[in-house]
Amino acid sequence: MAVRDEQSTGARRDFGRLWGAYAVSAAGSSIGSGALPLVAVVALGASASQVSLLAALSAVVAAAVTLPLGVRIEHRRKRPVMVAADLLRFAVLISVPVAAALGVLSFVQLCLVGIVQAAAAIAFGAASTAHLKGLVAPGDRLRAAARFESTDWLSMSAGPPVGGLLVSVFGATFSMAVDAVSFLLSALGVRRIRHPEPEPPPRAPASGRARELLAGWRCIVRHRGLRPLFWNAMLFGAAIMMSSPLLVVLMLRELHFTPWQYGLSLGLPCLGGVLGSRLTAPLARRLGVRRVLLLFGVLRTPWLVLIAWVPSGPAALVVLVAADTCLLAAAGVFNPSFATYRMSVTDDRLMVRVVTAWSVGAKTAQPLGMALGGAVAALAGVRVAVLLAGVLCLASTLLLPWRAFRSPDAAGGAGHEQSAADSVSP
Repeated sequence: MAVRDEQSTGARRDFGRLWGAYAVSAAGSSIGSGALPLVAVVALGASASQVSLLAALSAVVAAAVTLPLGVRIEHRRKRPVMVAADLLRFAVLISVPVAAALGVLSFVQLCLVGIVQAAAAIAFGAASTAHLKGLVAPGDRLRAAARFESTDWLSMSAGPPVGGLLVSVFGATFSMAVDAVSFLLSALGVRRIRHPEPEPPPRAPASGRARELLAGWRCIVRHRGLRPLFWNAMLFGAAIMMSSPLLVVLMLRELHFTPWQYGLSLGLPCLGGVLGSRLTAPLARRLGVRRVLLLFGVLRTPWLVLIAWVPSGPAALVVLVAADTCLLAAAGVFNPSFATYRMSVTDDRLMVRVVTAWSVGAKTAQPLGMALGGAVAALAGVRVAVLLAGVLCLASTLLLPWRAFRSPDAAGGAGHEQSAADSVSP
């Protein structure tokens, strides 16, 4: 019993180290959020088309580069991959203020930094999910995921205003230096974890490269619960990203928000995400993870339609903040519930490749949503484009796993999980 208690205490300490490392990098990333296009505009005088190109290249090329890495990460220990991804992000991000100080910063460098940073983020996310699954006991995974979610929303509520202050005082590249240092500290935090990693899954001797690359996709497509959740996530994420730049235009040009109103409209709703993540565990205990996924998968969807009709005048800020807060509160419950469900139904042999496939899909769908939003806004106006994004959000509810979760053999049982893994593993 004493040995077991000691192991449990060690695991809790290691989770604390992992969470601390994540919190540091999340804080740095939120402070540096939007820094890359800001540097492109302020330091290099980039045009709107160049800024759009920078965002698109970072997402699409990083997704293409990262896809084959999923197989390599799957069959390696995850902690060294996480440390390497953090150090790589530190190196590329710190290169921007250094190059700016030396007067050699270029748009090509910013594109390369965006691609490498995005690719490293995908690799880190895939490795860390598999690592968390091995570190945390099944009964504690939902609370762990909720803690990470709460950290994200707290960082997003406080980070951008701090980042804006740092940029205004120290210049456009300073927040990137802060972000870079946060990844260095994250790497040091991950290195402090002492709990031994489980052995990585062995590579099947007769597996082909193409079969290994597609194993994560096959697991998603053949899984009765993951398949609808994947398509739901792609449509919902594309719609949210479609609305993101449009809301900036709506707030600043049509609603004439002042800088403090704009900052408040971005930061305050994130506290809804914090609240939602704190309620996740008690809601899951009361309703079950599957009911929570269905309920809050619906509750996060109607708010963009309301925002599209937000009136001008004094009420605009109140309506927009209230709608965004409700959206993020529902997302704060849904996201950790989904992360826990995906961990529980995905075999360890496929965890990295499933998460990588999911991230690659998102990195592809979201720029398409942004491009669609820009085209509709140019043709019919910003409010019509936001309304279309809201309709797509509502349509995503049709893709939730309604039938799979009603079935008595819905994904989630150990037997189904193993058979699904056997049917797709290389």
